[in-house]
Amino acid sequence: MINVDPPTGNYPASGGNSSHNIVSETDSRLAFKVKSSNNEHYRVRPVYGFVEAKDKAKLEVNRLSGPAKEDKLVIQYAEVPAEETDPQAPFKAGAQQGEIIVKLVAA
Repeated sequence: MINVDPPTGNYPASGGNSSHNIVSETDSRLAFKVKSSNNEHYRVRPVYGFVEAKDKAKLEVNRLSGPAKEDKLVIQYAEVPAEETDPQAPFKAGAQQGEIIVKLVAA
């Protein structure tokens, strides 16, 4: 299982940035994939990545200028072996194990 800290991103409608940590609460290495409900106004980095067992990975979110509204990020994750080098591989194979939602609010 993973958590995201902070669990919500708040931005001015004129645009802004936030940093979040994807935190693993498992004893396994995980791959993750980030999907957005609004690709027009949000950019995320990285879109795919790894988080080691009981560790965290940084997620950068950039909100471009646009109308005030609520959106979300969906972070999907899957357990991967230590030797896996491609974070996209488990998702191409349909190996998603779970997901968590990050609320994005532009006001």
